[in-house]
Amino acid sequence: MVIRKIFRFENTHIVRGCSTKRCRTSIHGHSYKVEVLFEATTLDDAQMVYDFGLMKGNIQDLIESFDHSVTLWNKDDAGYIAAMKKYSDRWVELPVSPTAEQFARVIFLMVDLLLLNTIFTNGEGKVSVNSVIVHETDRGYAKADAKDAYSESMGIINLNDIVFSEGVREDWGSVSLWENILNGKKFINPKTV
Repeated sequence: MVIRKIFRFENTHIVRGCSTKRCRTSIHGHSYKVEVLFEATTLDDAQMVYDFGLMKGNIQDLIESFDHSVTLWNKDDAGYIAAMKKYSDRWVELPVSPTAEQFARVIFLMVDLLLLNTIFTNGEGKVSVNSVIVHETDRGYAKADAKDAYSESMGIINLNDIVFSEGVREDWGSVSLWENILNGKKFINPKTV
């Protein structure tokens, strides 16, 4: 069975190398809508795949890290990256270009790793990410599933190369949330939210 949770964030970026001149040469922003589809072959004690209330914790914190942030590609011009970091309190640096396609892959990998590190407490089965859909506009989106997220032909994404600014980290319940996820720290879901 598959369920879907929608998240939103406002973000700005430049997409170097794309065909559209405005997109590759000017900072611009989008009101992103992110659909995360979760799946499981069994239901929890309440007969749900995964309680939507539990998604308001670490999963939401990770996705909202991009909210009111500038997303940078670590292979962009060093001067541009330095200026954005100097003049923006909230930024995220990715090892891939901040396209809708790469956002879908990155968010898939982030949530997938978080779920792998989660200890479920309400009888949930093996809850996993089915796919992630990132709507960059009302008319355009990108969708990634596991074969896309882990694709060698699309480029392996090293999650250790994702960097969140101190301004982003301060908004988490723990400034080391991302490091804890990367280091395999176990997160115990609360019995009640």
